[in-house]
Amino acid sequence: MNFKNLWIITLILVCFSCKKEDEPDSNNEKGYNMLLIGNSFFKPYAQKIDTLALDAGFNNHNSTLITRGGENGRPINFWNDSTTQAHNDIKSALDEGNIEIFGMTSGHDTSNPNDRVEGHRAWIEYALQNNPDITIFIAIPQIDFPQKWDSMIQVFSFNTMQDFYGFVVNDIVHNEMINQLRLEFPSTNIFSIPTGWAGVELNQMYEDGALLDNIGFMGPKHNSLFTDEKGHQGQIIIETGSLIWLNSIYNVDLSTNNHETGFNTDLHAIAKQVMDNHDTNYKQ
Repeated sequence: MNFKNLWIITLILVCFSCKKEDEPDSNNEKGYNMLLIGNSFFKPYAQKIDTLALDAGFNNHNSTLITRGGENGRPINFWNDSTTQAHNDIKSALDEGNIEIFGMTSGHDTSNPNDRVEGHRAWIEYALQNNPDITIFIAIPQIDFPQKWDSMIQVFSFNTMQDFYGFVVNDIVHNEMINQLRLEFPSTNIFSIPTGWAGVELNQMYEDGALLDNIGFMGPKHNSLFTDEKGHQGQIIIETGSLIWLNSIYNVDLSTNNHETGFNTDLHAIAKQVMDNHDTNYKQ
């Protein structure tokens, strides 16, 4: 055997003997370090994404969740309440400098419609100081008080809740909030998660008798769409909304994801349809 052939055989053996850990990490092995702040229309999905991400193989996924109820969970309230523990905890997490994704609710000060993003702006400016490559997402909750949805859409001259929520997502959050933030922070990736479609679509299926589970409109969390008049989410909505988060953040193919939702209704298909219809310009 000449030297040339010996060298080729040696090279082949080296290549085939490389250990798996010597190979670049695959996407399934990566996970984001996330900071998530919001209220009770944000919290269930932020909690559930930990389980879903790890189950999907994102072993390095980690999140810090800071929540307060109602208006106190809006970015502007977290920012203005500068003497609170929550405010300081958010700053401390950002000060460490290793946050890759920072998620907030779209809630804003409704008394100041000329600047819907003052809280988001303040937190992004602070986050960028020690996290220059951070990605931002804004989660868009469902409309509250679902018992009043029919009268609400009439007041605002919409035909359906789908039309109304679509207006909130596209005209208010995308056009007036995210577009503005993108102008102010052109080097920062900012996307949206349309969580509220879970409640809208499941409510429509409930009205149409299309759910494959015995689900009531309002009642216990495990077998109702909503748990109270405010519209806090039952488990079937939480599961669907969390799958929307999974696809939004990690681009997981929901048609092959095997997470057990605990329901007969195909919640993966609902979440997939929501994300298929979501404007690609506002995806991660």
